[in-house]
Amino acid sequence: MARTKSFRDLVQGRVKADKKFAEALLREGIDAMLSGDVESGKSILRDYIKATVGFEELGEATGAPPKSLIRMFGPRGNPQAKNLFSVIGYLQKRAGLSLHVAG
Repeated sequence: MARTKSFRDLVQGRVKADKKFAEALLREGIDAMLSGDVESGKSILRDYIKATVGFEELGEATGAPPKSLIRMFGPRGNPQAKNLFSVIGYLQKRAGLSLHVAG
């Protein structure tokens, strides 16, 4: 029987291979959170983090323990604004993006 990749594996592979897809995923995760869909936003950002920077490097960059970041973006995580904006700021900088909220 042929072995299939999980959806997460496919997304992570695509993020690593396609910069525009990676940027769109980051934008989508942030947009989901800003529009009130926090659970989807956390899930998307968790996949993005795993495929790009990883929780270890993100922890070093933001001063937050990697395990705390993993919990923060987990299904039952409740990120504080300070920590969330620190992470988003770092991810934007690392990706070379500058996202702005428009009304």
